[in-house]
Amino acid sequence: MKSISRTLAPLALAALTAAAALPVAAQSSSSSGSSMMPGMSRGYMGLNLGKSDFRAGCGTGAFGCEDSDTAGSIYFGSMFRDNLGAELGYVNMGRVSRGGGDTKAHGLNLSLVGKAPLTPAFSLLGKVGTTYGRTQTTSAVGSGVAAGSDNGFGLSYGIGASYDFTPNMAATVNWDSHDFRFAGGRDPVRMTSVGLQYKF
Repeated sequence: MKSISRTLAPLALAALTAAAALPVAAQSSSSSGSSMMPGMSRGYMGLNLGKSDFRAGCGTGAFGCEDSDTAGSIYFGSMFRDNLGAELGYVNMGRVSRGGGDTKAHGLNLSLVGKAPLTPAFSLLGKVGTTYGRTQTTSAVGSGVAAGSDNGFGLSYGIGASYDFTPNMAATVNWDSHDFRFAGGRDPVRMTSVGLQYKF
């Protein structure tokens, strides 16, 4: 939990930037009948917070090893059909201690989103896309954990559910997986989260 502030800081900055731009975007959307994403309608934005699950391994030796930290994401999306849309967002998986050092991962995600309404207010969600991730790992000599930075594209996918408690606000629960390139190879980092979504 010590890295909550490190995880929330970039998300808060992105959220404040989005909030400042939202009135103009919403006015433009209502006047033109389109969303912030060209060629699409019914826009939304959301903020999720939860826990990450690193799968990168602990190395060797008597060093401490963590596999979870506070994680979060902020995203913008739009539906181009009733049940199909796209999202663009930023994910921060936090920082874990392993191999006598720290490992952190974050990135930008672009996904196709499918929506299956079960009732007028409750829907199941599924998504698949790609994340351009950046990672940084520090480690002690002899730990068996490769140190260094890496970046690149990786597969992302997830499932979730949403509940509309007003016409413009919804609560969400999500499970997502993002493939990141670490100095020692490619590994998935998963995130389980809850969040709020605003529709405009």
